[in-house]
Amino acid sequence: MTDSTSSPSLWIAIVRALRPAQWTKNGVVFAAYIFALGDAAQRVDWLESGIRALWAVAAFCALSSAVYLVNDVRDREQDRLHPIKRLRPIAAGHLSVALALVLACGLGLLGLGIGVALGGYLPHVLLAYMIIQVAYSFGLKRVALVDVFVIAAGFVLRALAGGVAIPVEISPWLLLCTMLLALFLGLCKRRHEKVVLADVSDQTRTSMQAYNEGLLDQLIAIVSSATVVCYALYTLWPDTVEKFGSAYLGFTIPFVLFGLFRYLDLVYRHERGDRPERILLTDVPLLINLALYGVTALAVLLYA
Repeated sequence: MTDSTSSPSLWIAIVRALRPAQWTKNGVVFAAYIFALGDAAQRVDWLESGIRALWAVAAFCALSSAVYLVNDVRDREQDRLHPIKRLRPIAAGHLSVALALVLACGLGLLGLGIGVALGGYLPHVLLAYMIIQVAYSFGLKRVALVDVFVIAAGFVLRALAGGVAIPVEISPWLLLCTMLLALFLGLCKRRHEKVVLADVSDQTRTSMQAYNEGLLDQLIAIVSSATVVCYALYTLWPDTVEKFGSAYLGFTIPFVLFGLFRYLDLVYRHERGDRPERILLTDVPLLINLALYGVTALAVLLYA
């Protein structure tokens, strides 16, 4: 039973259950659009393509919130043992299971409907995203290593959706860098859960029993190094230079390095690797670095 004096209103509970802060992850959908602007061979109509990319982002927001609702319904008992997750509306009893499932179905249909309206291969990508996310919620999240690869696959599908929504040709380098960066963030989050929340992590996420701090540290080092190398290779690759008519995209490499270094500092020195979406929205050095990266990349793509 919940304390009605401390319970939020139903609408606030619904908004919290949808996790709008997590929608920032769907910004990956814009990657293909941004890089296509600097590719003369693509001949992208910036306004029309931008609108289609926005609709694709909206579809992912709806689908991801539907998955969060299903996940929270399934894990509500374990979430009540977690110091932070116990505050989620479903675990706290502020949102009923029945209403959460109805909302999940509605949002799922809305997201897929947007994909059908945009046409092309987008509905297939959205459906694939839904399938792997549901599989994650109902079992794959409990398999060590597989869990972080499923998370990374979700980001790759977001990047892929951005290309098929416009539509433009998608560089395999973009998909590879997206996968590696997502693996990096996922492994950092697992490390936080294993080290900082050691007292409850094994109870609330069974896959954590197969992880240990040393393994996670090595995996983070490998993936962060691979991310930098792959991004650097992409910016300086002959096909990339030919496509954008310039090798100046390499000037964005220092911003990628700083972003990874700053995130590692937050994970290892400040123990803040639990919520990447919050870090990316609140950490001032990362926000400034991201803005400088964006300005530099756009300047190179549009004017080089």
